[in-house]
Amino acid sequence: MKLATYLSPGGMALPAAVRDGRLYSLQPAGFSSLLEIIASSPASLDRIRRHLETAPDPGIPLDSAVLLAPLPRPPKILCAGLNYRDHAAEAKMEIPSVPTIFSKYHNAIIGPGAPIILPKNTQKPDYEAEFAFVIGRGGRHIPAERWRDHVFGYLCFNDISARDFQLATSQWLMGKTFDNFAPTGPWITTADEIADPHSLSIELFLNGERMQDSNTRELIFKIPDLVAFISSVLTLEPGDIIATGTPAGVGFSRKPPRWLRPGDEVVVRIEGLGELRNPVVAEE
Repeated sequence: MKLATYLSPGGMALPAAVRDGRLYSLQPAGFSSLLEIIASSPASLDRIRRHLETAPDPGIPLDSAVLLAPLPRPPKILCAGLNYRDHAAEAKMEIPSVPTIFSKYHNAIIGPGAPIILPKNTQKPDYEAEFAFVIGRGGRHIPAERWRDHVFGYLCFNDISARDFQLATSQWLMGKTFDNFAPTGPWITTADEIADPHSLSIELFLNGERMQDSNTRELIFKIPDLVAFISSVLTLEPGDIIATGTPAGVGFSRKPPRWLRPGDEVVVRIEGLGELRNPVVAEE
């Protein structure tokens, strides 16, 4: 099942199911947000399936809907850094022995089609295609082998990074969490639709040119590792987004570097999860 958040004609952000190129509102099924659905799964998913089988709603064409970020205000946004073998190689960094984890905040979240606004005070804005997963059932000290019990679904993520801010100190936070620096979407694909999340192609296109081309099998710390490690420190909650890192091909590693520029269009494409497309504009 693919679950999205869309802008209703009345101006409300509402949950919807995406099926066969059409969008079906889940407000008639009694849900007001995607976070509510995640928190009450798997019962909520059974209810949605029954609703879609019996409701006469014809839906609306997907290309006429305004999709928002699936989770506009997730409880937490946690990201793994330097987590692809090919990216570690291009960065000339050793393979890490423990995950590097940092966070982004709600202000960074935007949805498909929303502009990535380049701040006036950075000269080195970069792109990072990432495969992300969403926590369903929360918990602390989750065993790695129980990871499937706690993952609700998957989505495309773009970890936009201001490299000059990120690398100015040993702490990455300020370079990672500018406004609009976390495009997400276009929807969440529930975990049951993806047989093996560790064997998915991941690509990023900049103005139609493929800049990143890898596979989630290249992940150093896979979902079980990340769930176990992060939950050993803090309690995971329904709706938490965990981005798993970016593969090789980012802008700062190119010679010369390729920074994002106004007028660019960035597309993250992950097998089975859809396509996240965002234009790039300058801050006014």
